[in-house]
Amino acid sequence: MDEGTASPATSAPDISRMSFEEALAALEGIVQQLERGDVPLDQSIGLYERGEALRAACQQRLDAAQARIERIVTAADGRATGTAAFDTES
Repeated sequence: MDEGTASPATSAPDISRMSFEEALAALEGIVQQLERGDVPLDQSIGLYERGEALRAACQQRLDAAQARIERIVTAADGRATGTAAFDTES
């Protein structure tokens, strides 16, 4: 591979060091590149792999944030009585 066709995974920032917002912006950029359809096949595959890694990192961060969310538990009269762990099924 020459310098002009460096793999997106080798020339891009380490995903683990990116904020959620940075990772999401990078993922959106990859999607736009792939949707344009003007990227060579080998580069498209590299972009897709990088995009999947970014998607997984974003999902992991969202899942971790959701696990920390607490909802307010209210009494019958509407007063807050405490908190409970966030439950997606309720």
